[in-house]
Amino acid sequence: MWIDKLADGVVQVQTPIGPRFLMPSFLQRVYFVWMFRHFPILPHAVLSHGQQRMIDRLCSEQRFVSMAYADGMEDAPVIGTVERRPKMGPDSYSPRRPVVGETSSGLAAEARQRS
Repeated sequence: MWIDKLADGVVQVQTPIGPRFLMPSFLQRVYFVWMFRHFPILPHAVLSHGQQRMIDRLCSEQRFVSMAYADGMEDAPVIGTVERRPKMGPDSYSPRRPVVGETSSGLAAEARQRS
């Protein structure tokens, strides 16, 4: 089975808009077979920096395979799946209101009371 993955394997990438299938080169397929040797699905966050860059580079190069090719699993065995979730940065959170008493004037008054 691993010989089929080396010959014709694809890497599935789970994105917010659905699964995408990447067609890596032969050497990249060898690396991916080694990378997915213990787990069939890996979150993007647990990959090393180099592995993340490799996945990002393949996605940016648009090395996607059509769904018709990828649906026939006998034609394109899936080497493994990478879960890519959108990054949750500070901009994605709703703005927080300050807690009463934590304003700068409240902290100054509290400091004066303690001294």
